[in-house]
Amino acid sequence: MIRTRSLRRLFAAGLAVVAATAATLVATTAPASAATVAGIDVSRYQGTINWTSVRNAGIEFAFIKATEGTSYKDPNFNANYTNAYYAGVIRGAYHFARPNISSGAIQANYLASNGGAWSADSRTLPAALDIEGNPYSGGYCYGLTTSGMRSWIADFLNTYRSRTGRYAVIYTTTSWWNQCTGSWTGPWANHPLWIARWSSSPGTLPAGASVWSFWQYTSTGSVSGISGNVDRNYWNGDRSRLIALANNTA
Repeated sequence: MIRTRSLRRLFAAGLAVVAATAATLVATTAPASAATVAGIDVSRYQGTINWTSVRNAGIEFAFIKATEGTSYKDPNFNANYTNAYYAGVIRGAYHFARPNISSGAIQANYLASNGGAWSADSRTLPAALDIEGNPYSGGYCYGLTTSGMRSWIADFLNTYRSRTGRYAVIYTTTSWWNQCTGSWTGPWANHPLWIARWSSSPGTLPAGASVWSFWQYTSTGSVSGISGNVDRNYWNGDRSRLIALANNTA
């Protein structure tokens, strides 16, 4: 299974030396932000993870790939999800969207039935919808019109809420969101934003979003307990507020 973020990294690796140097600086410099709650997101590409070492390194939360499309489940998900929990890491599942192969409802149900459900145990976040540029054939916006993309996302979000009682987190980039949804503002009243921007600040947020909840600020971070690079993130608040989100008491 091709990993979308891996494709983005391969593309980045082919850029000019100046861009590569900038990326290195981003990877090694902590973002200028008041957020101090550190997290990661992982999939099978990180291999076997020592979650106790990860937690001891100061990582407090993790989003873990569960599913993609309608038939793929990450082979490391069960181990990662369970071991993160017992190490004291607040964890959430994420689903990589494939809007051109099925309805949003089908994919939301697939996520909820394969690890993306929720329980009020202080360590389980609502799952995340990873919606970004299409790495496969079918066009950057998966061949959908802006109205079609809005309908697909709404179908996913509404179905996930019906299944779990929670508003899903939305992972996206500002450029993709504004282009492919036509700067849709609808979800941000209730759905936490997980903004992807590999830089020293989150930058301009998607249309209508007044605040970010999670920020993926580099794809080339390092953490004890994980071999190789890992995506690093921040939560925009303190640990007590993150636990409140996990328990749906925020």
